[in-house]
Amino acid sequence: MSQYHIYENLNEKSKKIYPYLLDVQSSILSDLETRIVIPLASKEIFEKGIIKNLNPIIFINNKEFILLTQQMAGVPISQLGLSIGECISYRQDILSAIDFLITGI
Repeated sequence: MSQYHIYENLNEKSKKIYPYLLDVQSSILSDLETRIVIPLASKEIFEKGIIKNLNPIIFINNKEFILLTQQMAGVPISQLGLSIGECISYRQDILSAIDFLITGI
């Protein structure tokens, strides 16, 4: 598992709405059996509920997805499927969203 990689969501109950999970946990903690992830959803589903500082938009296969930073959670590694890519280029936006969630600034 690698930080800033996007994984398929294997959870049958949530993968329809949140098809991808973004791993934000430091790779230095790779021995843990869980990862901290941010769910990704198609922008069209949550269009009206987007908070700019909290929900950055990223592109996956030319489609817009939003990070639902407010739903960040720890999940078992077994819930993460194949890596479909990485989004290190969005690193600052992701960190800013996490910071906004925690500090409100």
